[in-house]
Amino acid sequence: MQSQNPAAETLAISMRGVRKSFGKFEVLRGADFEVRRGEVHALLGGNGAGKSTLMKILQGVHRPDSGEVVIEGKRVDFSSPHDAAAAGVGMVFQEFSLIPSLTVARNIFLGREPRRFGVIDDRAMVRRAQEIFDRMGTDLDPRVVLSDLPVGYWQLTEIAKALSVDARILIMDEPTASLPYTEVEQLFQLIERLKEQSISVVYISHRMAEIERVADRLTVIRDGRTVLTGKVSEVPPEKVVETIVGREILQGLSRDTSKVIAGEPVLSVRSLSSGDRVQDVTFDVARGEVLGLAGLIGSGRTEIAQSLFGIDRIAAGEVLVDGRRVHIRRPQDAIDAGIMLVPEDRAQQGLVLSHSVRSNLLLPSLGRLRLGPLINDLLGRDLCKRLMTRLQIRSSAIEETVSRLSGGNQQKVVISKWLGLQQSGNPTRVLILDEPTKGVDIGTKTEIMQLVLDMADEGIAVIFISSELQELLSVSDRVLVLRDGRIEEELLRSQIPDEEALQLAVQGVH
Repeated sequence: MQSQNPAAETLAISMRGVRKSFGKFEVLRGADFEVRRGEVHALLGGNGAGKSTLMKILQGVHRPDSGEVVIEGKRVDFSSPHDAAAAGVGMVFQEFSLIPSLTVARNIFLGREPRRFGVIDDRAMVRRAQEIFDRMGTDLDPRVVLSDLPVGYWQLTEIAKALSVDARILIMDEPTASLPYTEVEQLFQLIERLKEQSISVVYISHRMAEIERVADRLTVIRDGRTVLTGKVSEVPPEKVVETIVGREILQGLSRDTSKVIAGEPVLSVRSLSSGDRVQDVTFDVARGEVLGLAGLIGSGRTEIAQSLFGIDRIAAGEVLVDGRRVHIRRPQDAIDAGIMLVPEDRAQQGLVLSHSVRSNLLLPSLGRLRLGPLINDLLGRDLCKRLMTRLQIRSSAIEETVSRLSGGNQQKVVISKWLGLQQSGNPTRVLILDEPTKGVDIGTKTEIMQLVLDMADEGIAVIFISSELQELLSVSDRVLVLRDGRIEEELLRSQIPDEEALQLAVQGVH
């Protein structure tokens, strides 16, 4: 049905009173969302707020139970993503939906390859891909195999894939999550070019600095309802954060540096080398200290973490815990030594997604909950409840499948399982957190950051890895700057005046 409202003609998207339930759980409770033509509109909300479900309705993955969806003046009722694509809606996913072994052009037109006499026409495919890149203002050879390119070009390929179906509306879900700092600005410049072509962008991100840099307007969803819409320039960031969370949150994190005991290293790493990345790394971490690791993607941050936890093989060097040399050949060796890891990829390495919250929380502690051949279920349940209360894990029941939780609550489960070990007789001496706030909402991020400080105050030695430089500055006592698998600088927090100074150190600019 064609809209009769002239003002509506300037809207690319109009969603009114959208409701959606899954079983008895009502995810969307009358949400409203509008995007004008040629604007970047940030969609914000905590994990579980309903923004993903709203976008899946716009993308044709789900159908609303009630409400109205209007695209470019026409009321629509998508029954599949194909319907949405035909109406000009494209999606750029946070996790790449690409095949590394194929060329850029083949990835763009995968499943829609142009054919001639029944055979894939590679020349036509490359030509059409080049036309899209010219439109994007991007210098990228469509004939190159994707795996030979830096990750920033993977993101550009995803965007070109969406534009190849003549998308006039682009949904970008955490588009900078996998990008190194140097390539983020390139993405923002591309978004500006898309705006000039009257393409509308729905920008989903947890990073307020990005919202302020790239978005024209913003909408906040909480508990399935729209609670705030306005111009980015007119809504203070602290108001946005409070609206997302539904309460005032910590504006600054408090660090009690007196708890750091100088000269008492819990963890000592000497001349560590592993794989083809980590080379001759030496450092100490004291009891109650938070040591930040800063560096670009590929600098060796994650590889150090994986080596210390027994995932990557240590080729040379030694690791000491409380002055005693430990031999780490597998994760269980690290756990026995009191070294625990919260990995960057929680879904693949931190959780068993098909198992319950209870099973995931108790997995490392099972050996200490045994009564002969049996598990003491009463003790296990009590431990689960205490952990869920401490970290405020939102779940309908401890038997709920962990895959059904929001990203922030999943991350809390990953952290909690090591705290469970703490309470069941194998205290954590060293906790390594690799990108612990990746993909979580602002409120949960603040909770995790405060938890890091709390654990340090309890005497745990913490290694904190993050691409978010402000996070490193908020919690770290010292920061090691890595490049090409080596420690290039060691900086006390007092030596880093601001985020820009740390960024220059990471980039090697002085």
